[in-house]
Amino acid sequence: MHTGGEPLRIITAGLPEIPGKTVLERRRFFRDNLDHIRTGLMWEPRGHADMYGVVLTPPDTPDGDFGAFFLHNEGYSTMCGHAILALAKYAVEREMVKKPGNSPEILIDVPAGRIRARAFVENGKVVRASFLNVPSFVYLQGDRIELKPYGEIPFDIAYGGAFYAFVKAEDFGLEMVPLNSRNFIELGMKIKRTVADRCQVKHPFEEDLGFLYGTIFTGPAKNPQHHSRNVCIFAEGELDRSATGSGVSARAALHFAKGEIKPGEKIVIESILGTTMEVEVAATASFGPYPAVIPKVTGQAWFTGTHEFIFEENDPLQKGFLMR
Repeated sequence: MHTGGEPLRIITAGLPEIPGKTVLERRRFFRDNLDHIRTGLMWEPRGHADMYGVVLTPPDTPDGDFGAFFLHNEGYSTMCGHAILALAKYAVEREMVKKPGNSPEILIDVPAGRIRARAFVENGKVVRASFLNVPSFVYLQGDRIELKPYGEIPFDIAYGGAFYAFVKAEDFGLEMVPLNSRNFIELGMKIKRTVADRCQVKHPFEEDLGFLYGTIFTGPAKNPQHHSRNVCIFAEGELDRSATGSGVSARAALHFAKGEIKPGEKIVIESILGTTMEVEVAATASFGPYPAVIPKVTGQAWFTGTHEFIFEENDPLQKGFLMR
């Protein structure tokens, strides 16, 4: 599938048993014992440096519909909005979740917590989906890093299911278009490493979730009816083709903290491709010591194909490789 251009490979069959009582426990087991499956499916020759995947699991909770954890070129993410939007469509159209009505709610347990998704159905097809994210909050606001040759660069850190460093694309003289993708990848990774060296990122409750996941560049929208555009560089230099569901959730927390949006005010954010996600502050909350918001994110996903992958025993490249 893809959401706004960002791929999602849903593993539907063929995995060995993944023991654990929670999604986080199953993710740890997969990471420690089955990581060759991640690299084999995400990396070349079966994938590529920007592939993204998801493993479906039983839910953590009695009322949950299913659980999920997420795969990418570097390892495992804590939350993924573009995947949730695609999974809502997948679950309804493939009848993995059978619920009445034209806007069924789908309860998904992910490493970051409970996600409440909703699929909007017309003539048997899911035409869009939305989700209420985990509490999202500002972790650090108004700090600066020294970045040669640009000098002092201001940045914020916010959490939307994953932690991101936010910078302005204009500080680097970069237009947010595909032509500049290589520049964004190189700069995004440099910023991520520099900020991570400067700031220790800690999740209020889960040690496994406490790390800086990526860098998000923000700037003006191409469409004057939209709020803005952003480019997200995450994991080991992956460039998100979509507007980034967890990223726009973190942005909602930032804009709310700065008094730039009000509860219920919807803003449309563009990706590097011009595809969009809509986000609003659905409610306010607290999360440990942090004032937080509950973001509502809306977007569209599409099917791209059904695949069967084979790992021959004598294949010297079973575990895959990365090459850009």
